[in-house]
Amino acid sequence: MRDAPVEGVYLSGVYDLQEIYAHHFAPFADRVRIRLPKDIEDPSKITFAVTWLPTADAFDAFPNVQLACSIAAGVDSIVTCPSLPDHVHVTRVQDDNQADLMAGFAAWHVIWHHRNMGFYLDRQAKGVWEHQNFDRAPSPKDYTVGILGYGLMGKAIGTAVAAMGFPVVAAVRSAPSDPAPAGVTFETGEGSIQRVAARSSALINVLPLTEATEGILNRQLFDVMPKGAVLIQLGRGRHLVDADLDAALDSGQLAGASLDVFHVEPLAEDHPWWRDPRILVTPHQASDSSRALMATQVTEAACSVARGETPAHTVDKRRGY
Repeated sequence: MRDAPVEGVYLSGVYDLQEIYAHHFAPFADRVRIRLPKDIEDPSKITFAVTWLPTADAFDAFPNVQLACSIAAGVDSIVTCPSLPDHVHVTRVQDDNQADLMAGFAAWHVIWHHRNMGFYLDRQAKGVWEHQNFDRAPSPKDYTVGILGYGLMGKAIGTAVAAMGFPVVAAVRSAPSDPAPAGVTFETGEGSIQRVAARSSALINVLPLTEATEGILNRQLFDVMPKGAVLIQLGRGRHLVDADLDAALDSGQLAGASLDVFHVEPLAEDHPWWRDPRILVTPHQASDSSRALMATQVTEAACSVARGETPAHTVDKRRGY
């Protein structure tokens, strides 16, 4: 006789995850059953959660939860949830296609800043045919791109950007065991983030959000960057000290920024960044994981835990990634 489906719950204080994802879990109905809290008769039967931005007390009602599955690559809102029990495994989605999307997005922004593409957008709006002096744009080999965060996303970005001829330097805790892609080097250990920033004409942030990385994009970091460098911020909104970015742009220490993530999303209509020609704003759209792959990975994780196994793609909750 087939085992009963493993019982789960959707937990989010912002989104109706059932409406968004139920269709993608339908092929696994014989293995997992996931409902909203209001539809669950016996909370003690729930052993896993599919979650994103849970409320502070989200897990309190479900005493037997053993697994919390993020719907995306990020887990910061889950591992910091006050009601998440210490023993609960937390998993993230690992999607190579999402990494490729992120890499293409980041590489596009490197080109945008390196070639000053905003100049052409401005001239197009005015109907003006005007060349830029190529002396303004250094050769790619003289335009170093720094990467903060060298996990799945950072590695894909480094490979893509280096393939276009830009030297890439990434900050890492220790040198990876795998050979670095051609054109990619590392700064390791304590102070590696500052050393990468000091070498970067363009600095790309894809760090996870932790206590140690919150506010890391700040005046002290901008001050060590080469004058006229740019920031490409694709991590989390809370990595950036907004006022310090404004000050760095106003002083000329930074020449521009690409911002895809913000402290408050959506960004308010009257926020000055929308109209600042030095800043390119996108609505948290750098990449996304496949919903079908997410459902597959969550199902496998839930069944693994039901068998007493540690699920794939489990994060280190102490580190936050």
